[in-house]
Amino acid sequence: MSAGRDIDALIEMLAKLPGLGPRSARRAVLHLVRKRELLLMPLADLMHEVAVNVRECTRCGNISEGPVCPICLDQKRANGELCVVEDVADLWAMERSGNFKGRYHVLGGTLSALDAVGPEELRIPDLVQRVEDEGVSEVILALNATIDGQTTAHYIADQLEGTVRLTSLAQGVPIGGELDYLDDGTITAALRARKEL
Repeated sequence: MSAGRDIDALIEMLAKLPGLGPRSARRAVLHLVRKRELLLMPLADLMHEVAVNVRECTRCGNISEGPVCPICLDQKRANGELCVVEDVADLWAMERSGNFKGRYHVLGGTLSALDAVGPEELRIPDLVQRVEDEGVSEVILALNATIDGQTTAHYIADQLEGTVRLTSLAQGVPIGGELDYLDDGTITAALRARKEL
């Protein structure tokens, strides 16, 4: 049963979002239409504003309402530490922790031979240039523990070898994790990264 061309098009568009399928999109659209004044109109206005005003930061690749994001503009964060992440969602996750006080560099993905993604498709040349230009003392590779993530980390390490201190996030057993529920790769990484008590 169709509710009309515009409604169907909106459902189809929302269903393309991560985490939403056709059924979830239908429920969301129905809720928005029922709450037109409270939700639908303000949401439409905000989406228009974001579409017009938000862009990629020219320095780090974060998203921002200006050409340079607030993190890059914050002089307190110019401490020489540069955290390299795959995408903006990873940057936001690091920021949520509240523990990192340096700046970021968003690659825009990982190297992948299968998907024909090489260094030029990512922001790796920009990273090498930033390390040179900004007096970076440490590059923290906060890439996902996947094959592509590790391949990308090794490639970056080769590019920056001898120019800067390179570190990566620790990997292994999460706090509150039980060994019985962990995959073999996590247990192996935790065993290799063991430390003195």
